[in-house]
Amino acid sequence: MKNNITIRRASVDDCELINEMAWKVFPATYEKILTKEQNDFMMDWMYSIPNLRKQMNEGHLYFILFLENGSVPAGYVSIQKQGEDLFHLQKIYVLPEFQGRNLGKALFEHAVAEIKLDHPEPCTMELNVNRNNKAVAFYEKMGMHKARQGDFPIGKGFYMNDYIMAMDI
Repeated sequence: MKNNITIRRASVDDCELINEMAWKVFPATYEKILTKEQNDFMMDWMYSIPNLRKQMNEGHLYFILFLENGSVPAGYVSIQKQGEDLFHLQKIYVLPEFQGRNLGKALFEHAVAEIKLDHPEPCTMELNVNRNNKAVAFYEKMGMHKARQGDFPIGKGFYMNDYIMAMDI
């Protein structure tokens, strides 16, 4: 692909790599938004190796973006079919040292292309994003809109205070 970018589908053998990347990007993304306690809870809930395997077994498709002809992991995206005509972009992150290089756009476009391969008919892609996350502007630039918002309990008294953004594909 362009700019020495390679994106490949992850397997359960990649759970450790995804976990390592998550520990670099997730806390950095949310350090000013979430408490350390909520961040730690969410890291275990979403990114422990057993939970990553479980997600993959439940239909989350992960894709990893590599630079330098496949030798340097730089980000990941996860999508999941949630209904006949509904897909959810579960996760999309670029490691902090690689942000600002249009890699998020490459991951986003790859997710859309994968959805179209699976579901050529018109459908909707949604995602949850924290209302205080600067990524809201990125998603709007990519063509998504704020469809609704909510405060979603995730356990141990923690909530995800999110916009649900959507776009028709």
